[in-house]
Amino acid sequence: MDRRDFLVNGGATLAGASLVGSAWAQAKTVWKASDVHPLGYPTVEAVVRMGKKLETATQGRISIQMFPSMQLGGEKEMIEQAQVGALQFARISVGPMGPVVDELNVFNMPFVFRDVPHMNKVIDGPIGKEMLQKLTDAPTSRLIGLCWMDAGARSVYNSKKPIRGLADLKGLKIRMMGNPIFVDTMNALGGNGIAMGFDQLYNAMQTGVVDGAENNPPSYESGKHFQVAKHYSLTEHLIIPEILVFSKATWDRMSAEDRALLMKVAGEAQQEQRALWVAREKTSMDEIKKSGVEVLTFSSAQKKEFQDAVKPVWDKYGAKYTALVQRIQAVQ
Repeated sequence: MDRRDFLVNGGATLAGASLVGSAWAQAKTVWKASDVHPLGYPTVEAVVRMGKKLETATQGRISIQMFPSMQLGGEKEMIEQAQVGALQFARISVGPMGPVVDELNVFNMPFVFRDVPHMNKVIDGPIGKEMLQKLTDAPTSRLIGLCWMDAGARSVYNSKKPIRGLADLKGLKIRMMGNPIFVDTMNALGGNGIAMGFDQLYNAMQTGVVDGAENNPPSYESGKHFQVAKHYSLTEHLIIPEILVFSKATWDRMSAEDRALLMKVAGEAQQEQRALWVAREKTSMDEIKKSGVEVLTFSSAQKKEFQDAVKPVWDKYGAKYTALVQRIQAVQ
């Protein structure tokens, strides 16, 4: 090969390598996201919209593939998959996250928030930002806290009888999320708290393994739980925000620009999901009532009976959160 042929062939090789490098740099990345709820549910829809924004901003380089309706398991399984990078996004209630980052348990305490607007002000402010950072910084979490999502207030439903007061809860087997605070809360209210995954709940109620559960109206409605538990009492004993988390294993491989873009669209998703939630909560309650469910509401005086009953839970778990609880209560 003479010098001219060598230069021509060498140039072609370099050009080919450059094209391969360019293609690699623009290789499409599909991030997996999961939720226990179906398509159209506010938390699911908010993440789907995030994916569309990411796809537009990166000209198709990054997109999100959503796996709704417990396709990848319950919240415990979703946390574990995100921690190892098999899944990028997981929408998790603070309930299962409490054992991962203890400070988050303050949001799991019964009646810690006055109402849902109070909770929203807390998570939108400095306390909310600090708690997301604690999750991100915790060496055992292996997760990035992206943003908060609204999940309304949780109330009791069951297949046996209407719950008008503490006496009616006595002896009922009520499913709770897998956190000792929740089980102890139900026990303090007179029921028999049973820790169980959301993915197992419908069958458990249908077969009588549990008599009922507690959750917000959209979860009660979208999970079809009203079909097997016709008594819904708006105790609102827990108001628990939810977190959209991201795999740290994936985050560590990302560029600074992609990290900044992700945090930007996550911040927007926090507000968009809230608007979606308010609309869905109304629709769900309309559907619940239309299906023949007995929905009971409580006055402030009636709720006080429930608030007084959970004092043992605060005595057991609340002392270490005293300063943080005072800050939460000071938010107006």
